[in-house]
Amino acid sequence: MKKFKSLIFYFIVLFSFLSCEKNHSKSDNSSEKIKIISSFSILTDIINQIGNDSVEVHNLVPVGTDPHEYEPVSEDIKFASKADLFIYNGLNLEGGDSGWFKKLTATVGADPSKIIKASENITPLFLSGNRTEVNPHSFISPAVGMEMAKTIAEALIKADPENKNLYQSNLEKYVKDLKSIDEKYRQKLSEIPKERRIFIASEQAFQYLTQEYGLKEGFIWSVDTEENGSPNQIKKAIAFVRENQPPVLFVESNVDQRPMQTISKETGIPIYLPPIFSDELGKPGKEADSYLSYLEYNLKHIYKGLSGK
Repeated sequence: MKKFKSLIFYFIVLFSFLSCEKNHSKSDNSSEKIKIISSFSILTDIINQIGNDSVEVHNLVPVGTDPHEYEPVSEDIKFASKADLFIYNGLNLEGGDSGWFKKLTATVGADPSKIIKASENITPLFLSGNRTEVNPHSFISPAVGMEMAKTIAEALIKADPENKNLYQSNLEKYVKDLKSIDEKYRQKLSEIPKERRIFIASEQAFQYLTQEYGLKEGFIWSVDTEENGSPNQIKKAIAFVRENQPPVLFVESNVDQRPMQTISKETGIPIYLPPIFSDELGKPGKEADSYLSYLEYNLKHIYKGLSGK
């Protein structure tokens, strides 16, 4: 099946190149927007907040789609063939060096200096019991988000120095907003009694958040795989819940809730609703449809669930 998908991918690439220019460079006209490929919705919003009207961003992974195993479509490749920057999360969110994002950039012949890893300055955390597999979900913590925004702004300034003042001004305001949210996380979560600061969700996606803000983390599976919610995973999660007695069980917006429903039934601990968000924003016009509102939304519901207030 993977070989078949690869054949489809390369046929799409061939078609795309036949229908658009292979070579592209930003003109000297300062009014021309820089064209940016962004791997998924959270990065796309950060880029737009810093770049405003000076950037044209093409988002690859749609909301509701797994960013770990995305298959680029013809529209993606057409835009990529003329993009000025390629911004991705890194930390294996897009499959690492052999993943779909790196294949896309290689296919369109992207200049390596134009490929920007937003997590470049982030100290990686490793998945439970595994010192080789990096947890990619660093952006769930606003403390990390500040550093990612700085990396993105630096890339925009380098690619488009004529708009340096705009990017720096927008970055300063954006980081100020993120710092305010970071302080809210520290204040609100520290108010919760220690015995109630037990957090469990389906995936170990919240590791950067829980370590930064003093929560004990449980999970069913460490990362999205084909065996999410296996009997052994559920058994271990039930043991964690019985031992630690979290106030509630959290579920994410993009996961199958049935494994957590089994754990709730076996332990008597209720599932908190509505779901919280992990590796995607909310749909446009809905709650959590920007990175800042995503962070605010998660804090509101994590605090409410753990504090009972």
